[in-house]
Amino acid sequence: MSDAAHDFRDTWTIASAREEIDMVLKQVIARLAAGDWDETATFAVRLSLEEGLSNAMNHGNGGDPGRRIEVEFTGNRLRCSAVIVDEGPGYDPDSVPDPTAEENLTVASGRGLTLIRAFMTEVTVVAPGNRLEMTYVRPGE
Repeated sequence: MSDAAHDFRDTWTIASAREEIDMVLKQVIARLAAGDWDETATFAVRLSLEEGLSNAMNHGNGGDPGRRIEVEFTGNRLRCSAVIVDEGPGYDPDSVPDPTAEENLTVASGRGLTLIRAFMTEVTVVAPGNRLEMTYVRPGE
């Protein structure tokens, strides 16, 4: 059961720009700190959110600062969820090459979704592929 005093819902509409992503990440970290989230859980959520936002900026919106990213971050002391929506055409997550395959080991990009899936409890890419939903449940909860 969640503690209503610690429930939160934040939304942002940001430009596809690194400084905008950093602003969101700082606010997310502050939210988690207010809920007494430990360093390990905070790292998992921050890294996953950063990867998702970077993918939206670079791949979804093609690095165009005129294109927007919608972000929703909700949660409480036990769990949190993020939704990231870009203005791109989307993609098929099954078409992303496996970064652990030998031919991809030296490729500098392509690990974001794998990292997100490794750290988050639930991850869904919603068709047409420009909406990422992810949830983290604190261990033992």
